[in-house]
Amino acid sequence: MRKYFKEAKQLLLLAIPVILSQTSQTAMGFVDTTMAGSVSATDMAAVAIGTSIWLPVILFALGILMAITPTVAHFAGSGHRNKVGDHVQQGLWLATFLSIFVIAIIWNAGIFIRAMSGIDPKMADIAERYLHALMWGAPGFLYFQVIRDQCDGLSKTTPSMVFGFIGLLCNIPINYIFIYGHFGMPALGGVGCGVATASVYWLMFLGLWLWTKKSRSLKDIRPTVRWAKPNFNVIARIITLGLPIASALFFEVTLFAVVAILVSPLGIVDVAGHQIALNFSSLMFVIPLSMGIASTIRVGYQLGRGSTEGARIAAWTSQAVGLCFVCCTAIATVVFRHDIARLYNDDPAVVALAGQLMFLAAIYQCSDSVQVIGSGTLRGYKDTRAIFFITFIAYWLLGLPCGYILALTDVVVPRMGPAGFWCGFIIGLTSAAIMMVSRIISLQKKPTNVILTRASR
Repeated sequence: MRKYFKEAKQLLLLAIPVILSQTSQTAMGFVDTTMAGSVSATDMAAVAIGTSIWLPVILFALGILMAITPTVAHFAGSGHRNKVGDHVQQGLWLATFLSIFVIAIIWNAGIFIRAMSGIDPKMADIAERYLHALMWGAPGFLYFQVIRDQCDGLSKTTPSMVFGFIGLLCNIPINYIFIYGHFGMPALGGVGCGVATASVYWLMFLGLWLWTKKSRSLKDIRPTVRWAKPNFNVIARIITLGLPIASALFFEVTLFAVVAILVSPLGIVDVAGHQIALNFSSLMFVIPLSMGIASTIRVGYQLGRGSTEGARIAAWTSQAVGLCFVCCTAIATVVFRHDIARLYNDDPAVVALAGQLMFLAAIYQCSDSVQVIGSGTLRGYKDTRAIFFITFIAYWLLGLPCGYILALTDVVVPRMGPAGFWCGFIIGLTSAAIMMVSRIISLQKKPTNVILTRASR
């Protein structure tokens, strides 16, 4: 039993900084929205529309780069820290190519925005200009992610937390300068959020990169050639591991986007209640997501050491710790759901619906925790292809169709409205949790040499 408690301590030391780092990134989006809203409702809506296009694209690129973490953790565990520098250097090359891909898509985002039914021309113009400002931050954001993956893989999760909060603190005054027009800068309104966020991404990258250069504990992490050319074999391996992760992230983000579109014709109360519950559940999701990242690091490290037993302990301890956290947040959600809803809106009808949906959110928090931590564990085992198939089946073949039938048709029960989609979320996430756990058990039953060979890819 002692080894599980020891592992739990290691996981918490890794996860707590990640939780705070993820919270700071979420807070940046909140700051952008509220500061843009103080200019006008049009600016706030334009930033929200722009963000809904930006997130799926940038998260897809980020998902590919997430494959760097388990490889670095494996190098650290196997005593091959000297290989980390070269691998990360190729990760930076890949981030450069992905940045070009992101910029190309976002540059043409105006086509998608203007294709939206009945969108206000002024709002569309602000959203497009916001994205055109934000897209220049894509390289900084992705470079930051690569350096963060290196630090996380080496079990140093605190630096990304520190620079995440520095980024949040810088975001507020830079927003103030560019949104409202101070110190000789023009008042750009919602577009200023894009300028500020892009600037902050570069500041975060430069800060974390300089820290890694100056850190004594990372003096041995240097590439063998300072300016090596792209090694397309290494880049292809990162893409092979990362593409299923990116696709799974894309499936999840687009699922919630599609549900938001399907809910929008149901009326203001339904839309508001749905958005409140979704926003709050997204905040709660930070905890299991961070435990999933910690699980990736610990499982990858243990497999690098050649310890399949250590990897097994890390996998199940992360699930146990995650469920303990989530049970607390689920109970708090149920007890305080109406009070939480009132923080967003004081309309009694909106509060009542949001409270109902948050009750359903409390139910799926447990299965959501199991599936996201399971996904992190499978990344540690480098079994990323399974993540792709599980998320596709759970979200798009089970969750969304069931949600649609329950919400908008009378086939099973009288149409439930937004609550039907949330029942669909429960079905999809519970299915994903069951499949993730089944896959982990199946992997752990394989011969030791098979598990270690897969992990060393």
